Amino acid sequence: MSLRQRPRRLRTSPAMRSMVAETSVEPRRLVLPLFVAEGLREPRPITSMPGVVQHTLDTLRKTAVEAAHAGLAGVMLFGIPEVKDAQGSGALDPHGILTEAVRAVRQEVGDDCLVMTDVCLDEFTSHGHCGVLTPSGTVDNDATVELYAQMAVLHAEVGAHVVAPSGMMDGQVGAIRDALEAAGHHDTAILAYAAKYTSAFYGPFREAVASSLTGDRKTYQQDGANLREALREVALDLAEGADMVMVKPALAYLDVIRAVREAVDVPVAAYNISGEYAMVEAAAANGWINRDAAVAETLTSIRRAGADTVLTYWALEWAQRWAEAGRR
Repeated sequence: MSLRQRPRRLRTSPAMRSMVAETSVEPRRLVLPLFVAEGLREPRPITSMPGVVQHTLDTLRKTAVEAAHAGLAGVMLFGIPEVKDAQGSGALDPHGILTEAVRAVRQEVGDDCLVMTDVCLDEFTSHGHCGVLTPSGTVDNDATVELYAQMAVLHAEVGAHVVAPSGMMDGQVGAIRDALEAAGHHDTAILAYAAKYTSAFYGPFREAVASSLTGDRKTYQQDGANLREALREVALDLAEGADMVMVKPALAYLDVIRAVREAVDVPVAAYNISGEYAMVEAAAANGWINRDAAVAETLTSIRRAGADTVLTYWALEWAQRWAEAGRR
């Protein structure tokens, strides 16, 4: 048979497939989320996320240095205090666990790896919501936003390169940008969790941050049925001063990542969240899938959808594998 067009010609060998690959997942595109818990003497495994731990400050420092050496873009820090209260006051403690973690990591990595912080109260509140509550039990948007602004300034003061408000409060980005400017932190970037959906896939994360949440967050996180709403949220965050925007979760929202990528001219991030990680790890542990191939396919799909940056718990492992492959 004589065929002029044979697409398979470009799939004949690993070298050929590599040359024509349209999407790659370099370590510089990845951010490693890290959890640090107050009062630990040894890292505490997170049972629903095999291979992921709540760090001590010492192991956090070590892991951050490894991330920098591996060429990762950054680390996203989450702090878990020993004591929580209704106001989430530990979030504003100059010597609280997250504040100390930022200091420690920035001291270790300098500008070689971006120090990024989660600006939210859910790790710090006794009720587990992302903000303070009104007497009727609903989240008080405006009072919460004021606390986010204070939190972001505190993080910038102790060394954060990037602050990432994740609570989905109306006006949070504008309040943070104004507060950072007023405090002289003109170069601190804001990565806005602009399109953050309510999701069943957050389950393992709740264990990771020792969440005490009862109920749900449907009054502030987005409805998974909506795409136009996500684009509106993204536009609002950019108008308020966001430098980058994020879609979270990633795998069930690849269409949203693509739509956001096509709508904006700023960097787009996506969070490959805990439940997405746990599903692959659980299936691989049972011998149902090839783990390494599934990880590669997952990360590639998120990049292919349009994410410039991917937050993933596989970031360090992936970067180390990337380096090893380069040495062969």
